[in-house]
Amino acid sequence: MLETEIFSLSQWPEIAVKVKQCLKYNILVLKGNLGAGKTTFTQQLVKSLGSMDEVTSPTYSIVNEYDSEEGKIFHFDLYRLKNMEEVYDMGIEEYLDHGFLCIIEWPEIFMSEIAHLSYHEMEITTIHETRRIKFK
Repeated sequence: MLETEIFSLSQWPEIAVKVKQCLKYNILVLKGNLGAGKTTFTQQLVKSLGSMDEVTSPTYSIVNEYDSEEGKIFHFDLYRLKNMEEVYDMGIEEYLDHGFLCIIEWPEIFMSEIAHLSYHEMEITTIHETRRIKFK
């Protein structure tokens, strides 16, 4: 478990490296308010995994795919999905079954479905300009 605070954007790369070193499972769920830094963190994590791809929010595409030295990385944003049927319609099971890293923003709608799986959870809480990070 990792608990820390960051006070500026320049600290995200350091957090990404620490999280990368702790990754044991291929699923990482990111929780936090709008603007907390979920996509900013993902950009740094993908970069730390050796990807040269541009990381953008998958808000409209639902899932983005990146190539890295560690293999493919799938980046999901489930914010706009209204129910589990929509989650399954977009094929999330197939992505999870590949064994590649799956980073899921706004996972709340899907949490009951992955409860039996091994996954990491990172919660980013914003307090003014400070980000409190809990990773397990």
